[in-house]
Amino acid sequence: MRRPCAVTGIGVVAPNGMGHEAYWAQLLNGKTGIVPIPDGVAGVVTDFDAARFMPAELVVRTDRWTQFGIAATALALRDAGIDLQAIPEYDIGVVTGSSSGGNEFGQREIGKLWTKGPSHVSAYQSIAWFYAATTGQVSIRFGARGPCSVVVTEQASGLDALAHTERVLRQGARVVLTGGTEAPLSPYALACQRADGRISAATDPERAFRPFDRQADGNVPGEGGAMFVVEDRPAAGRRAYGYLAGHAATFDPRPGGGEPGLRRAIELAIGRAGLTPADIDAVFADGCAVPELDQQEAEAIEAVFGPYGVPVTVPKTMVGRLYAGGGALDLATALLALRNSMIPPTTGAPNVPEHYRIDLVLDLPRPTGLRAVLVLARGRGGHNSAVVLTSEPP
Repeated sequence: MRRPCAVTGIGVVAPNGMGHEAYWAQLLNGKTGIVPIPDGVAGVVTDFDAARFMPAELVVRTDRWTQFGIAATALALRDAGIDLQAIPEYDIGVVTGSSSGGNEFGQREIGKLWTKGPSHVSAYQSIAWFYAATTGQVSIRFGARGPCSVVVTEQASGLDALAHTERVLRQGARVVLTGGTEAPLSPYALACQRADGRISAATDPERAFRPFDRQADGNVPGEGGAMFVVEDRPAAGRRAYGYLAGHAATFDPRPGGGEPGLRRAIELAIGRAGLTPADIDAVFADGCAVPELDQQEAEAIEAVFGPYGVPVTVPKTMVGRLYAGGGALDLATALLALRNSMIPPTTGAPNVPEHYRIDLVLDLPRPTGLRAVLVLARGRGGHNSAVVLTSEPP
């Protein structure tokens, strides 16, 4: 039997805002967090003080990516108003999405190895880089000793982590701390990202990230993400931002081996939610800003909803592509849109080609009633993920 899977707390660490209310206000104002960096532009979290959320000894043992995860979890717990001390520790789980792991910590310690020798390498190098480090540190920090796991599907990780959270709740957990964060702006991480040619060469922060645009030439890297408090039965008086109604994940075949699986993921997620395409009020698109991938996504959306059949938005144009943090932040954005009956815009003034027959929400927020929304994400290597969120229990 399915359990409701209600999101009762949201914690956001984003380039354009700390905390979900600040982040939401910046989205509605079209405020970008993308800024110049030495070799291009990126979505950078500024004024982040890890010591606000954890003791100094933990700061030096963890990568920035994990510090974001702990901070976002603390914000989500505060938002939910939940007392974890009142819940048996084995009834609290942690599921995070991951991608590049602790790349900055790893780069620094490998540098010490080559310049100073093995004795100068931190003992925490053995765990701080590891893709499950955030799950482990969140579990320790907040006393969550129930089922803990990590999902590694790059940009799709945040969505897939939420889907796995439903399974954990079904198996008996009462509360799960879930989401995803990323800090991929170290020189090593940026070099890895630029190797596949998907990073934009543009230098104007306001125009660099242009999904579904005639001049789209790639995405913009960014850091940050979101964490959530998810419960099976919210306590009386505690509101839910929304509910996980349906999820599906598919995998694209090898090049030349068949059609991309995004359309199938969309159809499966909607079907598992017990809905039809006509019930979906908005789509939060993956929006890779790579022409071939934008074409595939536009075709998948049109195939399911018809030409211009549903409002589509890509608010990540204001923060960049956050990989493991990106899907989670899109989920937070979609939940806030449900709460506020408002679709945030796609900024950067995209010039949408006529053959992308989608209703892209441009420049200004669009007020509208929202009961069910679809969030899409695609990870490198062929991962597709689709989540349906609803304002009422499924």
